[in-house]
Amino acid sequence: MLALRKTRPEAGTELVEVPVPQTLEEGEVLVRVAAAGICGSDLHVDDWTASYAFIAPYLPVTLGHEFVGTIASGPRAGQRVVVRPSVTCGRCAHCQAQNFDACEQRRGIGMTRDGAFATWVRAPLRNCIPVPAGVSDTLASLVEPFSIAMQAVRQAGDLSGRTVLVMGPGTIGQAIAVLARRLGAARIVVTGFQDAVRLDTLRAMGFDDLVDVSQTPLTQWLTTRADLPPFDLVFEATGVPATITEALGLLRRDGVVVVTGIHDRPLSLDLTPFVRRQLQLRGSFRPPESDWPRVLDLMGELGEAIRPMVSHVLPLARAHEGFALAHGKQANKVLLVPEEHDGR
Repeated sequence: MLALRKTRPEAGTELVEVPVPQTLEEGEVLVRVAAAGICGSDLHVDDWTASYAFIAPYLPVTLGHEFVGTIASGPRAGQRVVVRPSVTCGRCAHCQAQNFDACEQRRGIGMTRDGAFATWVRAPLRNCIPVPAGVSDTLASLVEPFSIAMQAVRQAGDLSGRTVLVMGPGTIGQAIAVLARRLGAARIVVTGFQDAVRLDTLRAMGFDDLVDVSQTPLTQWLTTRADLPPFDLVFEATGVPATITEALGLLRRDGVVVVTGIHDRPLSLDLTPFVRRQLQLRGSFRPPESDWPRVLDLMGELGEAIRPMVSHVLPLARAHEGFALAHGKQANKVLLVPEEHDGR
């Protein structure tokens, strides 16, 4: 079968033929992939940035962790599912106590074990979440980034009546904006840098306060919005450390920045104003497992309102074209669809 693989600890990926998985470990099933989304993390792996060098010992590896497919083996064969990509070890004290969210010896599908930029992928059955009949493959492919966004808004606290800034209009930033609106935020501003396509996607979903800071610096834009109070909350979804420094300067006293981006270099922070203004900096990463069924239900409720988030659906054989579109910010979410033949 065709697969998109990271083969060496350097920039680039390769489309290669690999065998269909033949051996399943206890508790695993074989999933036929219907569609898999290109994530910002995949772009970092493609570029081989320092923040993803941790996967080097696991190369070569098939990428792809945002996916929907159909179970092809075991008692649930034929069931359409999304798959949580974070695989718990099953051996540590937390796993033995069924406290899987606390496991710290994980493997990541599409990072440190083979992923879904292929026709077939192995996955633990417990990671497979049934997709409701009313949720299309296209919408189901957005569950993983929406789960990340759900964790981010949880970390932020009550959003009702709040003034919110989302820095970074990628899929996670877009999902944060959608959830913030749903949770009653009074005003939502989203910024990007040379991000016309992704800001247009937000516009199509009903967001108006959109700023491309490559054309108009945010501080300049804010001078034209006298009715906009200082931000209560800022969500950082860029992966650029300098945006955090900027975000802290835009907060009201006691304001909160929630960091969701993965950064390839450290942040230099002046702590004096941070302390005197009683600001808070909160990290957000992996959601609890219990969020996934909730996000699937949310996909059914949001429906076509978030359909603009998927801009391109390409065959897996054109994966490099999809990556180029994503790298160049010429696409919103790109889905890769395996070929019809299954390789079995």
